[in-house]
Amino acid sequence: MDRAAQSLLNKLIRSNLVNNTNQVEVLQRDPNSPLYSVKTFEELRLKPQLLQGVYGMGFNRPSKIQENALPMMLAEPPQNLIAQSQSGTGKTAAFVLAMLSHVNPTNKWTQCLCISPTYELALQTGKVVEQMGRFYPEVKLAYAVRGNKMERGSKIQEQIVIGTPGTVLDWFLKLKLMDPKKIRVFVLDEADVMIATQGHQDQSIRIQRMLPKDCQMLLFSATFEDSVWKFAERIVPDPNVIKLKREEETLDTIKQYYVLCNNKEDKFSALCNIYGAITIAQAMIFCHTRKIASWLAGQMSKEGHQVALLSGEMVIEQRAAVIERFREGKEKVLITTNVCARGIDVEQVSVVINFDLPLDKDGNPDNETYLHRIGRTGRFGKRGLAINMVDSDHSMDVLKAIEKHFS
Repeated sequence: MDRAAQSLLNKLIRSNLVNNTNQVEVLQRDPNSPLYSVKTFEELRLKPQLLQGVYGMGFNRPSKIQENALPMMLAEPPQNLIAQSQSGTGKTAAFVLAMLSHVNPTNKWTQCLCISPTYELALQTGKVVEQMGRFYPEVKLAYAVRGNKMERGSKIQEQIVIGTPGTVLDWFLKLKLMDPKKIRVFVLDEADVMIATQGHQDQSIRIQRMLPKDCQMLLFSATFEDSVWKFAERIVPDPNVIKLKREEETLDTIKQYYVLCNNKEDKFSALCNIYGAITIAQAMIFCHTRKIASWLAGQMSKEGHQVALLSGEMVIEQRAAVIERFREGKEKVLITTNVCARGIDVEQVSVVINFDLPLDKDGNPDNETYLHRIGRTGRFGKRGLAINMVDSDHSMDVLKAIEKHFS
């Protein structure tokens, strides 16, 4: 599953912010200027209709990233920012608030531009603009995405434009719908996804070069490998930098066991025994292949369990619907392959079962995936349980290697 699809899935299934314990590290462009952070939205002196929009979305106080990012984004003169933040940290709401704050609604031309890696991600950001701006109807939004046919030479009157890099370039250059020199805020979202997509990196740089020198540049990325960092520095001159320190990855609150078996049928009967012995609110079961996952789903259904199956061939919306049903408790067991493992936060998951242990593409133990999988049960400081099915000498070696890595 590519990064863009993964990111979209995370957005579709998030109903609230992740309870994030990461520490935020701020590197200022000018280390001598005072560092402001806010604990309430009132301190930001927002327009009343925007404050109403923020509260209407269910934000009661700023998230970790918002505490530090918003004062920089809303400062006068505006400051440039490179920020690292994962899905569910409130970063979209933060830059949307910045865009809405900097717009002058009496000017009927594009003043804020946000580029996203895909059509679907652009629409998700647009939804946040619509929700947050719903008490500010004089600010209008347009989508520069494929399929939105525009007449050459007509002028865009919407103050905020969200789009994908290729279409935005066309609107500037071919169709001349917007004047790049009038853009006051430029947001590049999901930079790590952007540079993983063919052509987007060059297009983004071309767009940035057309903008005025005093345009505020804001760039967000969940990860910062060197390639992303180099790209960010080309897009954002003189940046302030906000980084989320890596969460201390801990498995302290999770009890981990293994069960020795001979084959998949054996594993299935072990699974039935576990279900007979302990009370399980909701469980996630991870399999190595789609074939095993659907076989197991069939077996468990026959035994009378309410089972949901997530698999790679589903379109994103179908996956989101399956996760939503599981989250609402309509099914008690979610069986899935690796593709769907990341980003699923369901508070009721008390047990994670590795029907197959996680391997990377070369067949080696995949520690990070192991952590992501079983981390689901120890969320929010709760105690969790992880059970690993071992059916060969090789899988025992894999388990020992994972144990060694985390001890």
